[in-house]
Amino acid sequence: MKKIIQFFRDSVAELKKVIWPNRDEVIASTKVVIISTVLIALALGFVDVVLLWGINLLF
Repeated sequence: MKKIIQFFRDSVAELKKVIWPNRDEVIASTKVVIISTVLIALALGFVDVVLLWGINLLF
């Protein structure tokens, strides 16, 4: 039981050390993730269409 209590005490101590992002940082990071995801999806979609077109030409 002492190990469990010590685990939670250590966890709380570590969480106090964390520098949590503010609202503006979270919004900016979210925008970067969404834009990156959309760009990668478009790029992969383009590659998929080109490969499908190439395969249809061959067969």
